[in-house]
Amino acid sequence: MTPMLDIVFILLIFFIVTTTFAAEETIGIEAPAPTDGGNPSSAMLIQVTEEGLISINGRYADIGAVGANIERVKAEMPDAMIVLEVRPKTRVGIIALIRDAAYDAGFVDGVSLKLVDAD
Repeated sequence: MTPMLDIVFILLIFFIVTTTFAAEETIGIEAPAPTDGGNPSSAMLIQVTEEGLISINGRYADIGAVGANIERVKAEMPDAMIVLEVRPKTRVGIIALIRDAAYDAGFVDGVSLKLVDAD
């Protein structure tokens, strides 16, 4: 029995040492660009509360409507930006879904994340 346990532990060590780990990918959201007093209407403001409530330009929406709203803004203003304001304890899954909807609509480098302190 002892030689079998020795072989099992040697194989275990071998497999742990030879395992390659995949690098984790980060969420591709950039810091907000400094404003120069430009056109504030060319930005789409998406606010997410800690409870998961989503507000798009002041109007509440569910996560399913975010993609349609982003595509509408992209069609109306191709050079618009998306500003994503989130609270510190907002779930990362909601942020990732909004980011994915923005990327699907063509906002590859026009999404900025702003962390808002809790009131």
